[in-house]
Amino acid sequence: MDSSQNDLAALRALVQDLSRRIERLERKADIEESAASRVTPSTPTAASATAPPERPTSRPLSPLPPLPHIPQRSAAAAATAEEIDLESRIGSHWLNRIGIAAVLIGVSYFLKYAFDNNWIGPAGRVTIGLLAGIAVVVWSERFRKHGYRAFSYSLKAVGIGVMYLSLWAAFHVYSLIPSAIAFVAMLAVTAATATMAITQDAEILAAFALTGGFTTPLLLSTGQNKELQLFTYVVLLDAAAFVMVAAKPWRRLLALAYIGTLILYIGWYSEFYTQPQLRLTVAFATLFFAVFAIAPLVARRPEGEASVFTVIPLLLAFVNAGVYFLEVYGMFEEVDKHAMAWFALALAAVYLFLSRQTEKRFPDPENADRLHFLHLALAIGFITVAIPIRLDGHWITIGWFIEAAVLLWLSDRIRSTFLSAFAVSALVLGVFRLLAFDNFNATTLVFNARMGTYAVAIAVLGAMAWQGQRRSDELGRQASAIALITLNVLALIALSHEVADYYARQMAAVVPPYKPGRPMTYGVSDRRSIQLAEDFTYSALWMAYGAMLMIVGFWRRSALVRWQALVLIAATIVKVFVYDVSQLDRGYRIVSFIVLGVLLLAISFVYQRDWLQLSGPKTKSEGSPQSS
Repeated sequence: MDSSQNDLAALRALVQDLSRRIERLERKADIEESAASRVTPSTPTAASATAPPERPTSRPLSPLPPLPHIPQRSAAAAATAEEIDLESRIGSHWLNRIGIAAVLIGVSYFLKYAFDNNWIGPAGRVTIGLLAGIAVVVWSERFRKHGYRAFSYSLKAVGIGVMYLSLWAAFHVYSLIPSAIAFVAMLAVTAATATMAITQDAEILAAFALTGGFTTPLLLSTGQNKELQLFTYVVLLDAAAFVMVAAKPWRRLLALAYIGTLILYIGWYSEFYTQPQLRLTVAFATLFFAVFAIAPLVARRPEGEASVFTVIPLLLAFVNAGVYFLEVYGMFEEVDKHAMAWFALALAAVYLFLSRQTEKRFPDPENADRLHFLHLALAIGFITVAIPIRLDGHWITIGWFIEAAVLLWLSDRIRSTFLSAFAVSALVLGVFRLLAFDNFNATTLVFNARMGTYAVAIAVLGAMAWQGQRRSDELGRQASAIALITLNVLALIALSHEVADYYARQMAAVVPPYKPGRPMTYGVSDRRSIQLAEDFTYSALWMAYGAMLMIVGFWRRSALVRWQALVLIAATIVKVFVYDVSQLDRGYRIVSFIVLGVLLLAISFVYQRDWLQLSGPKTKSEGSPQSS
């Protein structure tokens, strides 16, 4: 009543304010017309002689009857209105809820006192609980019809919870009914709650129904292994959630159903799973996976939904894929681990198919691209995971390099930056494993598994550099530069490994196994000679590679390649002037300095001639042989 009177008073104030404004406008119009008549010349005309000039027959509206104490709309009035609204909310909502809670607590204390004194037997206690739960649910409908929906749903939650607990007590505490009857009764409560949710279009009631449905197996658990019955029931619950999110914009139910399914699965698996149950368990895990893999494609999005809930299909698709793979991997790890590679490839194929279906089926155009790319990323991820499961040693590295090459080719065909990013990720994984984990036992020089693996890496990096140069954006140029630098570093490391292996064999040939009595100085001169030759070979390799880079840089007119050559030559200069001077013999020292000097003079001559016109166009005098 208070709120209705406040609204009526505000409406009257608004009407009176409008009346005053109209009256002021009419008065203003009369004043302007009077002024215009005084300015107009008084020349008589035929029309003016016969009829007086027209004047607007404006008449102010009769004022409304005075209203008692209508306040002006000011800051003080707004603050007063807020205080009245807060007071009304406290009196009509908060005190109501506190009163209901107080009544429920008082009744609970009374029932506990009655139970403790055996005034009411077990059957009576269960009956009272069921009747009380039903009564609260029925009573809540009265509040819903009067517009108090939130309060009505709160009462329904209390009533539904009381019914579940009463049935649990009838079965588990007092043993009044068998488990089958208790299960049917709880299922009836769940079905009734779901029916109310659909008829009243209330998502929160659907959440109550799912919560009660997934709680039922926990309330009726007897500690026995009933996998078939349990998971069949869970599949039916998941199917019901699937139907609801397809018919209603209640996509949050997907998260609730998945959490409930996962809790029941983990609880059963940790207590009852054994290897003979492999096939049945995998079958149910696959059913759960299929439901929650397809559900995001049909889940409707309500209008004006908060952004936090728009990511539910994306998050569910990602978590469902990872959890399902881990479930199956945990069961097959001891049986056939290599079979998981084919399983990962099969999952990759499934998500490739789902990525194609997303654009056609997903009822959320704003997030369709996100889900499409997420499915594509999952497919690529499972391919990447399958490689180390199925392969061993350096074959894992080669597999990742081949995957990167395929992704680079696909990204170039369909112009997809997304696939290019995954290609770079696979390439980074391969390079990191090649440098940090792969151990090679090369029995031959150059033609061995290590050189082959480095050659595959260099080829893929070359393809990446070529693809980046074809792109016109800055990102492509940066990727091309990084790939080119990494390519040269890997090539130099691979050649250095071959040099180290060659001289290691030389060292092993001149130093026989140790024998007691043989002096420790045996073969010292030979080892010294081999060590000097190895040090000189590294210097020669670096100089030769730097010269090759410089030639390629001038030929391809690439400043990036020339800068790499300069850096490598600078490192060679430091090595020759610091290390070789003190360590190498006179012959190696002479050759090192002469070769390095000739190389530096040749490069300097090319730069002085400015064949690439790096310093800009020259005049005729600057380009003459005398000026050079």
